[in-house]
Order: sequence, then structure tokens, then C-alpha cells
Amino acid sequence: MPSPGSQASPVPSDIDVARAAHMLPIAEVAARLGITADELRPYGHDKAKVDRRVFEDRKDGPDGKLVLVTAINPTPAGEGKTTTTVGLGDALNRIGRRTAICLREPSLGPCFGMKGGAAGGGYAQVVPMEDINLHFTGDFHAIGMAHNLLAAAIDNHIHQGNALGIDPRRVTWKRTIDLNDRALRDIVIGLGGPTHSMPRETGFEITAASEVMAIFCLAESLADLRERLGKIIIGHTYDRKPVPAAELGVQGAMTALLRDALAPNLVQTLENNPAFVHGGPFANIAHGCNSVAATRLALKLADVVVTEAGFGADLGAEKFFDIKCRSAGLRPDAVVIVATIRALKLQGGAKQKELDHPAPKTLERGIGNLARHVESVRGFGLPLVVAINKFTGDTDEEVATVERAASELGAKAVRADHWAHGGAGAEDLAREVARLLDEETPAFELLYPDDVPLLDKVRTICQRVYGAEDIVADTKLRARFRKLDAEGFGHMPICMAKTQYSLSTDPDLKGRPKNFHVPLRDIEVRAGAGFLLVLTGSILTMPGLPRRPSAESIDVDEQGEIVGLF
Repeated sequence: MPSPGSQASPVPSDIDVARAAHMLPIAEVAARLGITADELRPYGHDKAKVDRRVFEDRKDGPDGKLVLVTAINPTPAGEGKTTTTVGLGDALNRIGRRTAICLREPSLGPCFGMKGGAAGGGYAQVVPMEDINLHFTGDFHAIGMAHNLLAAAIDNHIHQGNALGIDPRRVTWKRTIDLNDRALRDIVIGLGGPTHSMPRETGFEITAASEVMAIFCLAESLADLRERLGKIIIGHTYDRKPVPAAELGVQGAMTALLRDALAPNLVQTLENNPAFVHGGPFANIAHGCNSVAATRLALKLADVVVTEAGFGADLGAEKFFDIKCRSAGLRPDAVVIVATIRALKLQGGAKQKELDHPAPKTLERGIGNLARHVESVRGFGLPLVVAINKFTGDTDEEVATVERAASELGAKAVRADHWAHGGAGAEDLAREVARLLDEETPAFELLYPDDVPLLDKVRTICQRVYGAEDIVADTKLRARFRKLDAEGFGHMPICMAKTQYSLSTDPDLKGRPKNFHVPLRDIEVRAGAGFLLVLTGSILTMPGLPRRPSAESIDVDEQGEIVGLF
């Protein structure tokens, strides 16, 4: 997301822009989609949950068009996918297309860490921004509680006699917290003697990486949610048999904790257009998409739905297609690939501190990264447009370079200035998206079928999306892949855990690397979510805080207003 500090002209901060917004009562926003007041569960005046019966009452109606916003490999600050999603949604409404947007809920980890919140920025935001970034409707807390309830049930079962024969050394279910806290990655619990349970090694992962979060975002109903929760593999017995959560008997209680959270959240953009913000898995360690429940609902209520998937197309878009669309039977109609001049320079070899300086040759070298993403999205059979998310410091020559390069790739690049001008700044992009929806015929296809061996699925992703030559896995790991095939998990899709900063697994390998291999570190079963998590490189499910975390700048002033959030 572009930040005010990176723009050349002085502008209000994101939080100042958000506070100055004229927000409509949420019932008025809902009415634009045909949702009545008695179908809402308001959280104050400007946010609400939408009763799940709204979808049931309209499920036989036609679906709107589905547009995915993805990106090239980002800088640490991100390239404005959320901002572009909001700006594009506002712009489509401006040109007469009844549009709703679907976003993920922000995690407190990045908010207090380095990247900041995820409600858009400038004049392309969803509001109330402070609420959305800091607690919102409590969904993350419900997900964390459900996750930790299962963790507590595991240790209690072992303490109370362990009738299932769970091997404490092979319990894989950790605990979760929605913060970056590296000290919790590996811990020992159960100290203090016999009354305090059995000591064992475990750890924490951030809530956005929890399998419960992944399940929450893929579940289509409460019954589906409960069934998926029961399928979670929490570890193995002494004789190496997997233990599903259903054998501990708490999937019903977990569902109860998540019952209200499963209803999609409705808020609005700065231009008072409807926005569903629901669920929040990361894309480098999970599937990176908002909830199926929100997307399905939006498709029944709007003519066009614009959604985003985390990080670059190598992570978020691939998982959106191969996991979310496969699971829910969704068929997208068009794709927007967000690029910034800054990120292209970074991919071309520029240093972080040099990104605001003109560097034509570096920019041209970085175009290879865009080319790889264009080619991989085309591999799914979808029409696309490149959105040049404009910064004030971008020169006309730099923008023209990207436009020419996109044209040579057979794609159109459209500059968009929604950060500074809201929907008005993205009308050209909206018109091109509308043209794609009206004139292009998508031939959407998944990257691989269900019935190929797991290792071949991984190889296909690495070669066709990342551009790798091949994968690398030791004999023991290859045997584990074959064992999972034999145990009945082979039909599941793959969720790759990989750095977001490179097409490869090396975050320092920029641009469009060639002749590289993808080393596989491990594979984990996510039976409830319905996919297998493949770990690569040094990717972690519990991030750490930077040397100077954003939390040091956040405070509450004498008037009780939050400051420093952006």
C-alpha cells in the first residue's frame, strides 16, 4: 500500500482522511445491495454482520462477475492491492456498474509490526479504518479462541489418561496469538509437576497462519465448518496413526465460538460503496483469500465483485485459483495485476533507499518480474489488465516504459491514481475492466487436476508459476509425499509456504530468475482446510517484530483519539 510518506506532495495521513469521511449509516449502504435492516446485525452505526440467511434466500439467483486483484512481487510496504481493489470498486460504481468489494481482515501482527494495516490508503480506503485494523467485530479473537480450545483439549486429554494414545512428542497442533512474537515460536509447556500436565515442546503461530483461519475462510456453512474442524489432524498416536480433532469431541464447541463470526462483515468505502471485509489468512504461509461466505454473498448481491489475494500472483493468485476457486466452485472472469514503478525497480536490482530515484535500466530489468506474472495468470485462461499504481514521484517516462512493456506482452497497462483521487483516479482502469468483462470470454482452468501425485502438483506450481527448473526434496521427504498419496490425501490441492519477495524461495533473488530449483523443506496435512501445506526456504508461521516496530508509534492522545496508526 502506498504510504503518505512516499508521496512527493503533502497530503493528510490515512487516518486523517478516514476521520474526515462522511460515512452513511450501515443500513443505507446495505440497502444498495438489497439487504434490509432486519437482515443486519449492527456493530454501532457504521459496520454490521450480514445474516447468513441472506445468501440462502438468494442462492438460486444469478451471480455477478468476479474480478481478482493481484500483483507483482512486492516491496516490504506492499504494492497497493487493497488500495487498488477499493479504488477500482469505487470507480466501477462511478461508471454505473453496481459493484461490491471483498477484502481480508487485517492481522494485528503486521499492524504493530512493519507493514501496517490493511484497509487501503489515501482516498481509496474502507472505513471505519481504526476499527477494521484494531479488533473490528472480533472475528480474529473468535478464531484464536477456537484454535486454543483445541490445544487445551489435547493437553487435557493426555493429562486425564490419554485414552487415544496420543504421542506427546508427535502433537503438531500449536497455540495461536494474533501478534508477531518470535519468542513464542518454540516453547515448553506443562512444567510444574504432575498436576500441571505433561511437559512437552510446542510453540505458537500467528492467527493468520492457523488452520482454523483457513477453514473459516473456506467453509460454506456452519455444518461445513463443523465437519472441517473435526477433520483437523492434531498429531499422531504412539503407533503413528493420525488423530483427527473429532476424536477429542470439541469441534462442536469450536463451532459455537465461530458461529457469529462466520457471518460476513459489511462496511463501506470512503465513497460509501459496500465492502465485505471477512477472514484474514496470509498468502505466504496460508491461502491468502477472504472468506468464501463473503465472496459468495457478494456475487449474489452485486453485478461485479472485486476481490484481492495476498502478495504477488505467484502466491495469492495461484492459491485463489487452485485452492479457493477449486473448493468453492468459483469461476473468475478477469484479473488485475498491480505493479508499481518502485517494485519494478526493486525487482530490477535497486536498493530500497534508491526506489524514489530515476533508474531506467533498473526499471527495464524489473519488467521481467511483471512478465512472469502475466504469463502465469494467462495460464489459467483469464483476461487481464496491468494497473500501474501511481506514486507522485513516478515520471511519465517510467510509466510509458511499463505501458510499452505490457503492450509487448500482449496486455494493456493503465495508470491509476486512486490513492490521491479515489474512484475518479481509477476510472480508466474501471473502463478497461468493464471492457474485459463485456468483451472477453474467460476460459478458466485450474493449474492441475485433483488426481495427479502430490509431488507432481508441487512441481507444476514451481515450474509454471514461479518459472523454476525443478524441485529439490530429499529421500525422506519424497517418501512422505508418497505416503500421503497412499493414505488418501493425494486428491488435495497444494498450499505453498514461500517468501513473497521473490519468484524463487530466496528473497534476495529478484526479477525473473532462471535456472533455479525450489528446495522443499516439509509437508504438513491441513485436512480440515482441505489442502497440504508445503514449506520452502526459511518461511515461518510466527513472524517477529522489526528493530523499530510500528507499535512504538501508536498511542492515544488526550482527546482519546488513536494516533500513529498510519
